[in-house]
Amino acid sequence: MYRVGWFSTGRGEGSRGLLQATQQAITSGDLQARIEFVFCSRERGETEATDRYLNMVESYGIPLACFSYQRYRRSKGERTPPPGSPIPQWRLDYDREVMARLKDFRPDLCILAGYLLILGPEMAATYNPINLHPAAPGGPAGIWQDVIWTLIETGADTSGAMMHLAIPELDEGPVVTYCTFPIRGGEFDKHWRDIQRRSVEAVRNAEGEKHSLFKLIRHHGVIREVPLVIATVRAFSQKRIRIGPNREILDGEGRPIPGYDLTEEIDRVVAQSET
Repeated sequence: MYRVGWFSTGRGEGSRGLLQATQQAITSGDLQARIEFVFCSRERGETEATDRYLNMVESYGIPLACFSYQRYRRSKGERTPPPGSPIPQWRLDYDREVMARLKDFRPDLCILAGYLLILGPEMAATYNPINLHPAAPGGPAGIWQDVIWTLIETGADTSGAMMHLAIPELDEGPVVTYCTFPIRGGEFDKHWRDIQRRSVEAVRNAEGEKHSLFKLIRHHGVIREVPLVIATVRAFSQKRIRIGPNREILDGEGRPIPGYDLTEEIDRVVAQSET
């Protein structure tokens, strides 16, 4: 059975939804795999949302390991380093503590699903984890809000979602799988016309994330994220894609590829969910 390791901070509904949907796909037989462990970077009592997440993991009977990043950080008297800065030694030591807790597991693939920490080089190389990013290959970096505003500001034609190899450099790892969708034509055009009548800055100041175009792009991205994670695990388990010894992305024949396009598969899932 194909074995998946799952890393999360378990901070909200999105993290719970990803795990729940993947476990349901496994239970139904739609996905021939099992989640070998869940690691959470929070412990019980830190937040109510994470406690609900941990309860869900235990209800599935999945082995659970927890080690609080915030408590460890405070014990060292340190602050979280800003993105892009060198990873300090205490952060690398935290990663080693995590790996020690997971030393008895042998996952075939690891997923970062709402894991809020940047991995150090040793942990990234040990697990070759892949991370969900709410943009198409070559698209904007950053959190989903920044991605959408950049798409609007640049007048983009398409967006998407991708899984990429997690490396210490934020959002810069090789693309593993992806899907795309148009953000022009059909229902999008009338919302673009509203943007064109005003400046993007004026829209952000007046309506922000409540603007109809922003919400529509977000909706089309969100409905693809869970299917992309499941389809990615399926592609790995069926040996249509793998990570090579030098962390290159390879197809089923062992040829290097710039990411595996799952757009058609994801579009079918989305279409079925809307009928």
